[in-house]
Amino acid sequence: MRNIGMLLSYDGTAYSGYQTQPGRDTIQGRIEEAIHMLTKEHAAVTASGRTDAGVHALGQVVNFATESSIPIERWCPAMNSRLPDDIVIRDAWEAPESFHARFSAKRKTYRYSILAERTRDVFRRNVEFHHPAPLDIEAMRQALQHFVGEHDFTSVASPKSPKLTNVRTIYEARLEHEPNANHEPGRGRIHVFVTGNGFLYNMVRIIAGTLIWVGEGKFSPDDIVPILAAKNRESAGPTAVPHGLTLWSVEYDGEDRMDQAVPVLAEGKKDLA
Repeated sequence: MRNIGMLLSYDGTAYSGYQTQPGRDTIQGRIEEAIHMLTKEHAAVTASGRTDAGVHALGQVVNFATESSIPIERWCPAMNSRLPDDIVIRDAWEAPESFHARFSAKRKTYRYSILAERTRDVFRRNVEFHHPAPLDIEAMRQALQHFVGEHDFTSVASPKSPKLTNVRTIYEARLEHEPNANHEPGRGRIHVFVTGNGFLYNMVRIIAGTLIWVGEGKFSPDDIVPILAAKNRESAGPTAVPHGLTLWSVEYDGEDRMDQAVPVLAEGKKDLA
């Protein structure tokens, strides 16, 4: 039995999210269908994380077990020829038996994109939130830094989040601004990147919605501190629309690939020599 890892990108506009749902068109369903077409196996595909309806991925990672002997270099073209145009396998590799796309992940990065312009961009309307009024970008940048570190993120998590604990660590958060052609204050594209060890349900979208309220002047940057301390969803801003969100990347510290995995000694310690 082989454990195959894959890196994929998808436009989530047409799908009911990543996870398979009866009677719904999903990313997982399409991938498992393509594997069945290729190998005749009913493989269960595990992802690094489940994205909601309308959410996209640049660097989603999955793994699955197969008895197929297809050479690893053939998996990408073979899968892509059996997938729709809005899903693409970018890489495939032999993974250690212990590799699990979700549980082996060390860091995940999400990006939320906002277009602060009078009119929406018809070509990118499905991958960014259109905000017709200008935003205080510097205030948003300052507010974002208050989310960095280990916190109880109850205030920016959906009450539907099934996690046993709402404590997570945000390693890095940054805001990138692309000014418009006229360099108008508060205008242009705003990309919010958040990297952490894990995320609660709707966490990044609620952080984005809260930052938008900061940009609109409804919150000050320093309001983020008491918002987090309140541990109350009602204290934060709204949940931003799903189509502005992209799962950007997932990191594994080399544990995802056979040729990069660190060997484990008999006593269970990693050989760091």
